[in-house]
Amino acid sequence: MQVIQIETRIAAPPERCFLLSLSIDLHLSSTEQTRERAVAGVTHGLIGLGETVTWRGRHFGFMLAHETQITKYDCPHYFQDVMVRGVFRSFEHDHFFESTNEERTLMRDKLYFAAPLGPLGWLAETLVLRRYLTDFLVQRNETIRQVAEAPESIWRDFLP
Repeated sequence: MQVIQIETRIAAPPERCFLLSLSIDLHLSSTEQTRERAVAGVTHGLIGLGETVTWRGRHFGFMLAHETQITKYDCPHYFQDVMVRGVFRSFEHDHFFESTNEERTLMRDKLYFAAPLGPLGWLAETLVLRRYLTDFLVQRNETIRQVAEAPESIWRDFLP
């Protein structure tokens, strides 16, 4: 099993960052390079505790599906999404939001994942998947940061 940890500093309050991280629509705009689409479960708006979304997108030249469920939710501090169905042996993503001072947030991601296929999966995790998923999360977090720091007329489009 691999662990990826990322920190992103955002000049916006934790509540806004938390909700934007749960926005299906913002996720879609942050993953244009993989042409991800929400095809089942919650497909627009905010996803909440116990709800699922199935993503379908192009990764490594293949159209892959990944169904995830929000299994823990403590607004505006923390939530967890866990893979219900997909190509990984396991996939668990913890999202933390800490106020660093007025109107500033430290957003931390901790992603645990394991590929199937035993030793071959471990090799794929180490040589390819770790870097790919790190880059994917960094790009997604940069989109969240840009939107959270934008004028209200922009970030309001992604919140109810």
